[in-house]
Amino acid sequence: MTDTRSGLIFAVVVTFGVLLYLLAPVLTPFLIAALLAYIGDPLVDKLERHRLSRTWAVLVVFLGLSLVSLVLLAIIIPLLGKQVQIFISNVPAYIDWLQNTLMPWVQQRFNLSETPDIGELKQVAQQNWKQVGGVVANILKSVTGSGAALLAFTANLVLIPVVTFYFLRDWDILVKRVHDLLPAKIEPLVSKLANDADEVLGAFMRGQLLVMLSLSLFYSLGLWIAGLHYALLIGLIAGILSFVPYLGVIIGVGLAVVAGLFQFDSVSALWPIGVVFGIGQLLESFLLTPFLVGDRIGLHPVTVIFAIAAFGQLFGFFGILLALPAAAVVMVVVRHAHNEYRNSDLYGRQQA
Repeated sequence: MTDTRSGLIFAVVVTFGVLLYLLAPVLTPFLIAALLAYIGDPLVDKLERHRLSRTWAVLVVFLGLSLVSLVLLAIIIPLLGKQVQIFISNVPAYIDWLQNTLMPWVQQRFNLSETPDIGELKQVAQQNWKQVGGVVANILKSVTGSGAALLAFTANLVLIPVVTFYFLRDWDILVKRVHDLLPAKIEPLVSKLANDADEVLGAFMRGQLLVMLSLSLFYSLGLWIAGLHYALLIGLIAGILSFVPYLGVIIGVGLAVVAGLFQFDSVSALWPIGVVFGIGQLLESFLLTPFLVGDRIGLHPVTVIFAIAAFGQLFGFFGILLALPAAAVVMVVVRHAHNEYRNSDLYGRQQA
C-alpha cells in the first residue's frame, strides 16, 4: 500500500509538472491575475474588517487599482512611444557616431591596426529606418491617439482584470478548500509551512514592487534633470530590472552612458549620470530594500539570478514571473528541513 501510494503521489507530481510546462503560455495571464489578487487580498481583508462585504471590498480595491493603473498608462505610454520613435529615427546618426567617433577612439586607445567596418550596417539602417519608424509610429498612434483605440487595446487584456476580480472575491474560499483537501497527518506541517511561506512571500512581493516603482521614478526623474533625452525609457528599464540583484543598475548605467556619450559628445558631461545611479544605489541598499523588503527570502544574489534564468529557460516569461515566488517557498521548506535535521538524532550534536 505504501509503494502504491508513493507511486500515485509521484505520478500526480509528474503529471502536474508536465501540464505546467505544456500550458505555460496559456497560464501566464492567470498567473499575473493570481499574483495581483495575492498582493491585493490583505487590503480587501482590512476593508472587510471595517464592515464592508467581501464583494464591495473587492470592488473598492479593484476599481482603485484599475484607476491608478489607467492614469499611469495614459501618461507613460505616449511618453515612451515618443522616445522610442525618436530613438528609431536617430539610428543612422548613432551609427555615424560609432564609425566616426567611437571606433577611431578605440583604435587609438588600444593601438589597433583596424576596426570593424560598419558602413554596411549604416546603409541598411538608412534604407529601412523610415519604414520601421513609420510602422512603429502608426502602431503607437493607433494605440495612444484616441480614447476608442486605447479602449480597444485595453479590451485585448480584459482577461487579466476579470480573473483578478474573481480571484480576489473568492481568495479565502479557494484557500479554505485547498486546506480542507489536506490529509489529517500532514495538515499541521503543511499549514505551518504555508503560513511561513505566505508571510515571507507576501512581504517580499509587496516590498519589492514598491522598490521597483520607487527606483523607476527616481532614475527617470534624475536622468531627466541630468538632461538625458531617453530618461523615462532608461529609468523604467533600470527600475523594473532591479528585482535581479545588480542587473538593473548595470544595464541602466550602460544604456545611460551610451546615450549620454552620443548626446553630449563628452565624457566629462557624464558625471550627473554617475551621480544619479550612485545615489540610486545608496537609496536601494540603505533605505528602500532594508525598510520595504528586508531579508524576506534570504537568497544569495547568485541564487536569485540562477532561479530566474532556470525558470525562464523552462517556462519562458511565465517562469520568470514564477521564479522568485517559487524560490521563496523552496527556501521556507529548506529552512524547515534544516531545523528538523539539526534537531534529529542523525545530526547527533549537542545544541548550544
